[in-house]
Amino acid sequence: MTGLWGVRPRWRTDVLGDFFCPGCGGDRNYRRQHGRRWLRLLGTPVLPLGPVIGSVQCTTCHGRYGVQSLEQLTSVRLSAMLRDAQYTVALAVLAAGGTGGRSAREAACAVVKDAGFEDCGEAQVLAALAALSGLGGELHQAHGLADGLAVELHAALEPLTPHLAQQGRERLLLQGAWIALADGRYLPQEREALTEVGRCLGLGEEQVGTLLEAATRAAH
Repeated sequence: MTGLWGVRPRWRTDVLGDFFCPGCGGDRNYRRQHGRRWLRLLGTPVLPLGPVIGSVQCTTCHGRYGVQSLEQLTSVRLSAMLRDAQYTVALAVLAAGGTGGRSAREAACAVVKDAGFEDCGEAQVLAALAALSGLGGELHQAHGLADGLAVELHAALEPLTPHLAQQGRERLLLQGAWIALADGRYLPQEREALTEVGRCLGLGEEQVGTLLEAATRAAH
């Protein structure tokens, strides 16, 4: 007779969306649901017993996960944020060192294209710098990056940093270093910009210094 009775939740969907499914190991659709436990007779709910904790269900594997799983970036979103971060670092370092050196411009464009902006050439990079430098102002100010670039740098890097491994954060900094070294040694303002990049990426000044020196040795 005990098989006649059972307790199971009854779910209602609140939100549909995309997430990185821990079970599938990739981007999938999800249902965010809340529910209530019911006493069931022959599978039919007859008596509500109380709420259950909300959860997320993958529509592919039907696994059920805590709502904190939505904090994990989807692969598509992570790729887009990483692409924007590489682009912004390239602009910031090029702005710090000045756009007069052809080698630095070419190095910046190579980083931008490697990020996924394959159709972005020198003209587009210089136009973006001009737009971000403010009302005809300098690309680099005496006290640091021009306001537009500084804002873009923090906006692009800080939300991404918690989702990157140490190696990924270091690579972003090193890409900026390669641009700075393309036309010679680091200028003081380039070091300043790279230190700011490191700060946004959660890298300490000592770490940044070690990585910059390593990039210098590799360049010679």
